[in-house]
Amino acid sequence: MNPSWLEIPCTAIDRAAEQAAAHHQQQLTKPPGALGELETLAIRLAGMQGVKRPTLERSHITVFAADHGIAEEGVSAFPQAVTAEMVRNFSRGGAAISILARENHAHLEVVNVGTVSKIEPLKDVLDARIAPGTANFSNHPAMSREQLEQALQIGRSAVIHASECEAQLFIAGEMGIANTSAATALSCCLLTLPAESLTGPGTGLDAEGIKHKITVINNALAYHQKSIHSALDAVQYFAGFEMAAIVGAYISCAQHGIPVLVDGFITSAAALAAVRIKPEIAPWLIYSHRSQESGHALLMTALNVEPLLDLKMRLGEGSGAAVALPLLKLACNLHSQMATFEEAEISDKI
Repeated sequence: MNPSWLEIPCTAIDRAAEQAAAHHQQQLTKPPGALGELETLAIRLAGMQGVKRPTLERSHITVFAADHGIAEEGVSAFPQAVTAEMVRNFSRGGAAISILARENHAHLEVVNVGTVSKIEPLKDVLDARIAPGTANFSNHPAMSREQLEQALQIGRSAVIHASECEAQLFIAGEMGIANTSAATALSCCLLTLPAESLTGPGTGLDAEGIKHKITVINNALAYHQKSIHSALDAVQYFAGFEMAAIVGAYISCAQHGIPVLVDGFITSAAALAAVRIKPEIAPWLIYSHRSQESGHALLMTALNVEPLLDLKMRLGEGSGAAVALPLLKLACNLHSQMATFEEAEISDKI
């Protein structure tokens, strides 16, 4: 039985507003198409917001943190203690996403969905800990069905909170040692590909470490193959709690009519799962950047999308999306504030 809220329809893109915005673009003091993707972004956001002139003043960033049982297999260069330590760093404002959120005047919150160690009460950190990390998916489902539903609901609750704050854009970040292994396994399962196709160094594995990681993931894919019959099953068997929460958040954003700016490899794997679960959410997802993590380009191809930036980033946390956020703001401001040929008394093309 799947959560009933997954069946709630997505908000429809306002095609009339989109067309009005496209027409407005043609009247601005520039050659048509001269601003390239900035024009496309403004038109897309107009359709999402249901207005001819979109604005982007209230952005909401939620970083979901959790640990992974697969770390027991030695697939990460860092110990699991780093997950909780980074949650504290987020709270203190010392992480990359903390700085990027401040620079963008975006609201930042952190949700602890399942760190191995309990974390003391911290500023701007919500304790929603399902369990001390997922199970080791090499020989068990990463989570029970009940835990999957909890994680999905946590993501949905974060979006409901963002909606109550009148957020105009949602960014999901993630933190969890070994979560590139979970994202790789999930993606390979959904795309029916071997681990060699997507496995990268994560936090910095050497060649031998990557080879071991591939073996672990391939063995797990073979072990669970007959038990997986849907995208939700794939999330249950391979994802982390933070990734499942992001799946729930993306679906909920489309239901609430909130545009999403997707970050890198981990969140794109969650986006792939979310689109497989509910295909009609796809128009609500904007992809921010091409991660340096090996499998990300393949995910972009599978999703048939082109990310906005390629800065050779692979940090996670929502950082790539936060870096791209000013482009969306500029797209809106250019669209809304540029003069038309008539207003500027400039001759249009013949």
